[in-house]
Order: sequence, then C-alpha cells, then structure tokens
Amino acid sequence: MEKSIRQKKVASLIKGELSRLFIELIPDSAFHLTSITRVEMSKDLKTAFVYLSIFGEGTDQKILDILNTRKGFLRKSIASRTKLKYNPMLIFSLDQGLEHRRRIDALIDRINKDDE
Repeated sequence: MEKSIRQKKVASLIKGELSRLFIELIPDSAFHLTSITRVEMSKDLKTAFVYLSIFGEGTDQKILDILNTRKGFLRKSIASRTKLKYNPMLIFSLDQGLEHRRRIDALIDRINKDDE
C-alpha cells in the first residue's frame, strides 16, 4: 500500500528528531552503534513504527529495553520539538531487512567461491 505524502513527511520528521535525541540525550555508549533505518507511520499518524539497525553482538535486546523504558521521555521530547497534531506512540523493533541482505550476500559469496 502506498504511503501518503503526509505519512512520509511525519515519518521523516520523527526519524530526524529521534536521531538527534539519541545523540544528545541518551549517553549510553551502545547507542553509538545504533541507527534508525526507517520510520513508518500509521494512516492516522498516531503510531510511529521505528526500525533500528544495531551493530555489535548481544546489544540488541539491551538497547530495545532501554528504548522501551524511555519511550515516554522520547515521546515528550518529540512533542516539545515538533508541532504535530498527534504525538505518535513509538514502537521500536529491529530492522530484519539488513540481516536478510547480509545472509543473501553471504550465500552469493559462497556460490562465487564454489565456482572458482
């Protein structure tokens, strides 16, 4: 389903603000290896699905736990920095697309080595 222009603009705004908040307000060093790959908004713009890419072994769940405990603080910070009609609820999850691409690249490399 195609996203509306408004959904794309709000998603971009939320992604930018969360990126700044990660840098400015969350001092945990594990966040230096965390990036927001994409944000998708619900049709009513009341929910933001935030997809993360986390580099480093064993830090995935730790970072998701930190974000889920600070979710209210992040929402409040976004509300104070933006002028949106609705302050969206944040749902954090890992972006499985990058891991899927890595597996495909590894399989292609293995096939190429077998052909040589």
